[in-house]
Formats: sequence, C-alpha cells, structure tokens
Amino acid sequence: MKVAIYSRIVDQTDQGEVRHLFDELRKQKIEPVIYHSFYEKIQSGSNFPSSISTFKESSDLDDSIDFVISLGGDGTLLDTVSLVRDKNIPVLGINFGRLGFLAGIGKEELITAVTALVNRTFVIDKRSLIHLDADKSLFGKVPYGLNEFAIHKTDTSPMIKIHTYLNGEFLNTYWADGLIVSTPTGSTGYSLSCGGPVVFPESESFVINPVAPHNLNVRPIVVPDNNVISFEIESRSDHFICALDSRKELVDKNVQLAVRREKFTLSLVRLNENNFLQTLRNKLSWGLDTRN
Repeated sequence: MKVAIYSRIVDQTDQGEVRHLFDELRKQKIEPVIYHSFYEKIQSGSNFPSSISTFKESSDLDDSIDFVISLGGDGTLLDTVSLVRDKNIPVLGINFGRLGFLAGIGKEELITAVTALVNRTFVIDKRSLIHLDADKSLFGKVPYGLNEFAIHKTDTSPMIKIHTYLNGEFLNTYWADGLIVSTPTGSTGYSLSCGGPVVFPESESFVINPVAPHNLNVRPIVVPDNNVISFEIESRSDHFICALDSRKELVDKNVQLAVRREKFTLSLVRLNENNFLQTLRNKLSWGLDTRN
C-alpha cells in the first residue's frame, strides 16, 4: 500500500505525533510519499531512508496512491482538493488543528486510523463540490471547492448589489458585503458563522447565504444543487473578490459568474464509529446543556 502525506505546517509540539505516524506506517509496511515542502521541514527530526519518495503537485499523484493523509486542520484538508482533483483518491484527515469538522480523526487515533486503512474497516463519504464557471479564466485548473463559493466586496468599497438567478430566473438582489453559496459540507463552515443552517452531507443542496445584508428580512435559502446559480454584480468599485474555499481572486465587476455542482466528488475516509451526528454533538457541544 502507498499513501501520500500532505501537510502545511505542524507545530513543534506535534512533532512527536508525526514521527509516531511514520513509525506506524513503517510497521504496517505502508510506503509514504511526502509533500516535498513538508518533508523539508521534518526530515532533520526523523529517520527517513534515503529512498523516500516526495511529491510537489497534483500530477505527481498517480494510480499507485491508495490514500492521501492530511495532517492539520480543516484548511489543510481543503488544500487536498486541489491535489486530488478528479483522481478519486480517498482522503483521510487527521486533526492537528482546532475544530476539525473535516479532519475529524484526532491525534490520539493515529494507530486506529492506520489500522483501519490496512484492514479496510472504514467508510467512504462522497462529498459534493461546487464548480465556478466564468467568462474569464479564474482559479486556474481548480475552479471548484469543497466548502463554498463566495463573493465579497473589497476592503475599502461600500456594500455591493448581487443580482442572483436560479437557472436564469431572478431570485433576489442582495445588498450586502457579500454572498456565500455553500455545499452541504461547507454548511458547517463560513456559512454557519453567518447564520446559515446546518445541512446533512448527503442532502444534495446548496445554501445561498448573504454576508451582512442591508435588508433585515433577507435570510439564507436552501436550494437543490441541480440548479445553476448565476450572478451579476453592481459596485462603486471596479473590482470585487471571488473565493473558493481559502483561495481568492480579484475580479472585474463586469465578469459573468455562475456556479453549479461539480461532476465528480471528493472521497473522505471516515472511521466506522464516527458519523455526522456525532461530529455535530462533539464539535458544536450539542446536548451538553447541564439541564439535560
């Protein structure tokens, strides 16, 4: 078995757990392929063989890779979307960050997680992605995201007007600082912090959620993800910001934009005993009211 290891930065306090992971992979005879910049940060503190393999970009991940292991928080796991793309390589997220909705496996579960990969005692969750179409090339070869697409005003501009359409039919004009279109996976991220609902991962929907709307009667709306959602922007500024997950681009206000469900999905590895309801209870402290 061969697994790719991706991480951005691991704190010094987590170096022991990282070494523990590689020791367990070696024990289970699993060959690691390490993200090159991450390898450069950890090689001095680890006993890697001279023949260790590394990778730098998506094209380096071929059919021989069985899994991608993401070490970090949810932001690190979101980065793997641009690496895995449409290769359908399952991604296992180990949480070295804070909340960890996506990277839901704790550091204390390292051995359990590796054993599950070896014994195939895990569940694959298929997560939908959101795809951006525009009349100008945006976000290179990765015009899609796992969590959300967002439109924002620039830092110094006043609020913008976002004319929004479902399959060409007018929905609403949002006078706001921005607008979020989140996938079910992204409903527990940025959209949730802006007052959006929690949506189950398998619900096949988008959440359209304004950011600081000027109209107090405007609320988030959930629509089926077979809709194409298009936008026209009015702004006193010449530009606005487009974001896919954590990636951002400055865009001319005359650019035509539309989002739809991506044709492929991301495969997330989940341990059998973990499910979405448990994640909600653990991460959002639901059910922990002392009156219960």
